Order: sequence, then C-alpha cells, then structure tokens
Amino acid sequence: MTASPSSSPAGRALFVAIAGSSMASLDATVVNVALPVIQRQLGASLGAVQWMVEAYALLLASLVLVGGALGDRFGRKRVFLGGVVIFALSSAACGAAPGAWLLVAARAVQGVGAALLVPGSLALIGSAYEGPARDKAIGIWSASGAITGALGPVLGGWVVVHASWRWLFLFNVPLALLVIAVARTGVAETRDPDAVPRTDLAGASLVTVGLGLLVFALIDHGAHTGAAGTLALYIGGALALVSFVIVEARVRTPMVDLSLFRRPVFAGTNLLTLLLYGALGGAFFFLPFELIQIRGYSPTQAGATLLPCIVCIAALSPFAGSLASAHGPRVLLTVGPLVAGAGFFLLALLPRDDGGSYWTTYFPGVVVLGLGMGLTVAPLTAAVMGSVEGRHAGVASGVNNAVARAASLLAIAAFGVLLRTRFDAVFDAGVAARRLDPALAERIADERGKLGGADFSGLDPAVAAELRGVVAHAYFAAVHAVMMTSAILAAVSAAGAVLFLRNGLRRGLTSGPPPSSSTEVTDDG
Repeated sequence: MTASPSSSPAGRALFVAIAGSSMASLDATVVNVALPVIQRQLGASLGAVQWMVEAYALLLASLVLVGGALGDRFGRKRVFLGGVVIFALSSAACGAAPGAWLLVAARAVQGVGAALLVPGSLALIGSAYEGPARDKAIGIWSASGAITGALGPVLGGWVVVHASWRWLFLFNVPLALLVIAVARTGVAETRDPDAVPRTDLAGASLVTVGLGLLVFALIDHGAHTGAAGTLALYIGGALALVSFVIVEARVRTPMVDLSLFRRPVFAGTNLLTLLLYGALGGAFFFLPFELIQIRGYSPTQAGATLLPCIVCIAALSPFAGSLASAHGPRVLLTVGPLVAGAGFFLLALLPRDDGGSYWTTYFPGVVVLGLGMGLTVAPLTAAVMGSVEGRHAGVASGVNNAVARAASLLAIAAFGVLLRTRFDAVFDAGVAARRLDPALAERIADERGKLGGADFSGLDPAVAAELRGVVAHAYFAAVHAVMMTSAILAAVSAAGAVLFLRNGLRRGLTSGPPPSSSTEVTDDG
C-alpha cells in the first residue's frame, strides 16, 4: 500500500502520527533547556524544577503500556485523539501557570496525555500500511523523531530568548487542533479484535505509586518529611513495587509479562537500558543549568551544545544496526557504553574557570558521548526485539521503552540527592571561610536551595560577586560528581552486556526470533 501524505487515508495517518508524537517528543527535549529560565522567573527551588520533569516522566513511564492496551481495546484513533486533547489542554495550563507547583500539576496531566498518544501514534501507522510500505512509513516516522530531537533544544532555546518559555507549551495547542482535524476527517478507526477485555489498572496504579513515592523521597530528601518520613516513603515505594510484581505474576491480563525476564538476554538488555539511560537522563538534566547559570550560555547556545551528540547517534545508528545483524550485538553493547562512559568522564574533567571555548571544553566530551550512544542505540533495540518470539515483540518493545523512561525518572531524582549533597558541602565550606555577618549568612542559606539560580541581588556588588564565585565552584564540584557517576553507570552497563548477551543472538536479528524451545541463545562468541 502506497500513499501520498496529503491525499490518502494512509498518508493522513502518517501525518497525524508524526505531528502527534512530535508534541510529546518536543516537550521532552525543549523543557530541559528552558528550566534554568523557568526557575529564575518563578523563583523555584531545585525540587520544584525536578518535579517539572519528573511529574511528566512518572505518568508517561507508568501508563504508556496501559495506553497501548486501551488503544487495542477501544480503538487506536479514539484513544490517540483522547491523548491529544488531554495533552493540548494541559499544555495550555502549563503555558498559563502562575507558579511552579501549578506548572508541575499541569505537567503531570501532560504525562497522562502523552501515555495515550505515544503508543497510539505508531499503532496508527501499523494499521494504515502493509508490507514494505509499512517499513518505509515507520522509517519516515523515526527520521522525523530524530530531526525533532535534534532541532528541539535549539529552537526551544531560541523561543525562550526571543519570546517566553510559556510558548514552548502554548505551541502545542494549534498543532493539536490540526492533528484532530486531519484525524477526524481522514484516518480510519482500528482495534484489535483479540484484545484482552480488561486493562491491568491495578498494576498501573501500583507502579505509579511505587515510583512516585521513591521519586518523592529522593527529591524531598528529608527537607519536609524528616528522616522518619523519608524512610516511610522509601518503604512504601518498595512495598508498592513488590506488590506490582506480585499482581503481575497472578493477574490474568498483566501489563508486563514477567516471564520474559526469565530470559537472560531480555533481562540483560533491560538492565543495560536502565543503567545507560539513567546515566544519560540524569546528566543531561543538570548540564543545562551549568551552561546557562554558571557558564553564561544563552538558552539557544545551551540547546546547540548537545546537538553533536544527537547527530552522532543519527549518523552511526544505521551502521551499528548492520554490524549487530552481521556479528551480534555483544561487542557493540560492550564497546558503545564504554565509549559513552569516556564521554561522561571528559565532561567531568572540565576546568572550573571560565577559560576555553566550547570547542575545547564541552565539544570533545559531547562528541565522544554521541559516538558511544550511536554504537549502542540500534543494537540495543535489536537485541531486545531479537530476544523474544514475534508474538511478544510489541510487549518487549513497550517494556524496554518504559524501562528507559523509568531510568531517567529515577536518575534525575537520585542524581539530585548527589548534586545537592556535594553542592551544599562545597558551598558551606566556601561561605564559612569568608566569616560573613550572621544575618547575611542566613539569607544566603535561604538561596542555597536554588543552587546555580541563587539570587544575590541587593547585596554589596563585591560581596555578591564573591558569592557567585562560591556558587560556581560548588556547582562545578557537584556536576563533576554527577558526570563521574554517569561514567561508572555506563561502565557497569558494558559489564552487563558481557555477562548477559550472546553473539548468537544475531540469528534473532536477521531471520526472526530465537528458537522457542530455549530462552537463551547459544554463545558462538
């Protein structure tokens, strides 16, 4: 089946899928660049800023599998459009939010909308095309996502500089209206006649509560709950996640088929995903704050800083995928994370002074990181899909996608603890060495929670400049700790590839799934 995007139902389905998924992917890439500006304008603490990302990621990671199941049961177009409507309304609320916590609430609702539209976008393409035309359409959809991911931070930074961060959310409203108009007039409704009659809402609720409590405990870090309250949050989160596993093992229609994790290759690739995408998500969350608040980059420049990484991933992925098909993924999934870890290490070694241009400071580390991820992304996806039978392909892909999102969710919260602890230690030592007036020291302590966004306006210019130097020194030390941790996680993920993967998996990459009689593939490497 071939189609022109402008004239046929299939072409309109492709347009709707690309435009709809672009809303969610753009919000995932442009917001990080805008966060330092949002923090300054709304006077938000680090915890509030973290929740602006975490609230969205939590609901998306927890409900994305449910969104796919609802589409199969009630109609893919219907559920997709429901997600678009929710996303648009919550985007308008984000753009109009007068305070940090109202923005966080609106971002949470955005996550629900994204969980409905993200799986639905690919399902619309799968229903509209067949055979080679489907592969071509998915390729166009994937390429559009890569372009969006590459240009999103740069364009987002430009909008923040020349207009307002609020437009990053408000732009979704007219785009959503266009998507709805095209979908209602030219995209057919489809559903799976064999879809399970019940949705695993209990599992979805437990995983949301479990991850939410853990993230809350990490972000709050005892600031409001105290040590006992934080411990209770950790215990509650752990119990909810254990209950999730028990429910998934017993319910007739589980959200996650736990039997897949008995396969060493499937379990290993998801462990690698958890570690590597956790390292990437945590590091990339905090890096824009250093660039904008400490280095003095504009939001546009900060967005462009990471562009070489995305270009390297896009350029290397086809080559790496071909190598994985021919020789197996084990070597690439060992070398790739190690190279990515070297990139994190280079970023950790940046000098703390203002000397050096972008090309001699951030560029080498960003390029090396991109090369490592470029060697990893396609083989990792292929290994996940090649570790299961064809009938489990959709579930395997969905689980791996959810693991990647949960990894970033948990890493941003956990790295925040590391960053705050290191920042506070260095900052307090710097302030103590200056023996400031007690009243001034108390005011400075109140600003400490904003980290690089601390405001010292109104102070004596010389004192303010000195304190900004203390903040810069403390933030560089904190980001150094984050980058070193990311490098370690990347190295551990490479070790996981050595332990769990087998090069014999290439049979699953080139000629279908591995034999159903065994859950592990013969090691020919």
